[in-house]
Amino acid sequence: MTKYYAACDLGAESGRVMVGELSKGKLSLMEVHRFPNVPVKEKTSLYWDIPQLYQELLVGLRKAGERGDDIAGVSCDSWGVDYMLFEKDGTLIPPTYHYRDPRGEAGLKQLLKHVPWETIYAETGIQQMPLNTIFQLAAEDPKRLRSAQQLLSIGDGFNFLLSGVAKMEVSMASTTQLYNPVEKDWSSRLTHALKLPSKLLPPLAPSGTVLGPLLPQIAKETGLEETQVVASCTHDTAAAVAALPATGEHWAFLSSGTWSLMGIELKEPLINDRARELNFTNEIGYGHSVRLLKNIVGLWLVQECKRYWAEREQDLDYGVLTHLAASSPPFESIINLADPRFVTPGDMPEKIAAFCKETRQPVPRKPGQFVRCVLESLALFYRRTLKEIEGLTGRKILRLHLVGGGAKNTLLNHFTANALQIPVTIGPSEATSAGNVLVQALALGQLKSLEEARQIVRHSTVCETVHPHAVSWEAAYERLEKLI
Repeated sequence: MTKYYAACDLGAESGRVMVGELSKGKLSLMEVHRFPNVPVKEKTSLYWDIPQLYQELLVGLRKAGERGDDIAGVSCDSWGVDYMLFEKDGTLIPPTYHYRDPRGEAGLKQLLKHVPWETIYAETGIQQMPLNTIFQLAAEDPKRLRSAQQLLSIGDGFNFLLSGVAKMEVSMASTTQLYNPVEKDWSSRLTHALKLPSKLLPPLAPSGTVLGPLLPQIAKETGLEETQVVASCTHDTAAAVAALPATGEHWAFLSSGTWSLMGIELKEPLINDRARELNFTNEIGYGHSVRLLKNIVGLWLVQECKRYWAEREQDLDYGVLTHLAASSPPFESIINLADPRFVTPGDMPEKIAAFCKETRQPVPRKPGQFVRCVLESLALFYRRTLKEIEGLTGRKILRLHLVGGGAKNTLLNHFTANALQIPVTIGPSEATSAGNVLVQALALGQLKSLEEARQIVRHSTVCETVHPHAVSWEAAYERLEKLI
């Protein structure tokens, strides 16, 4: 039986509405609407334009309805950690802060005065990053929290606006650093430490929960009269990992984009002193699987460099920048991506140059040199992270599954294979939307298991595999270790 699903995929740079067709054991995806997601800067604050995003989603759903397909389900997914606050009548309380807003640093310092970091990690298994929800909330205005009736993640917030049902899906809840993956519930210890009103955190929903039909007005406006709203995997990485064409257990995944998220899939959380010291995180996936992963500053550095050059009338597209990087000499300069300066917006070429100067390395001068420095440093960080994963779990990794927008960067893909010395399988190209759709199909009964869903991906997609060449990255890796 052929069924159709709408996936509303919200990224930190752009959003899109995709229609997925599931028929005869194969999945096909069609983009019906794409739109930019541009944060708003006001003085020192940075926040998201939620009303504009909502209107774009409605445009996409109207276009989906105009196709005439009998769309069974719709679900929104998004990046993690950020949240919307709602009043009792469902009105959004502005602003919805961006995870790069500087308030997170203050929240982290404030909370750690009252709760030891060891306690926070033991409760949640989530790595320490100032952008985490827990630290954003520690910096919140108490009056704003008291006036709020409900806190929802970005993806869950849009599902609420579509259905009227307020729940937090567990893959997203796990990114907040307020969820205990062992107890499978909100951490009462941490919510008490934050003095959060008990009403604020919503009920939890397993991945693939049917929330209910579209609100009548939206159903009428979009023509999707029989469509159910599903809490699929509302965290985009959880959705992408659900759609990997993986088999067995000797594989790792890398979601490459603004951020790089690298890890493996486990059955239970891994929370111990060594995982905490290495800053690994335990996020939840479909079926309460665990993604043991590390967040690495990703192609954000290239994006920021590109933006900086464009503002100075040197607007080079990503293809040109990658070509220039490929033509630049290898391993001239390497940067420590964990350095805090690389997380914040600003003059990224100057930050890279300053780091190289401080560490007595050649300072990049041309765009190609800057981009090559970033890409090689990323590949080396992937190698370091993979070694840490193998050490933590005792599991030998024989293949890397690579998804996300960064998978389009063929130069970085080859760097990654050579640095890791294992095959790198690219795709599927729309892994997040595919996972969103497949988990909806699981929720609505068209599919029976995650294994069946992944088999459909294998049958639907021809994935390229990049094999490593005999290019030595040993000396460069030793340089990175010294920098760290």
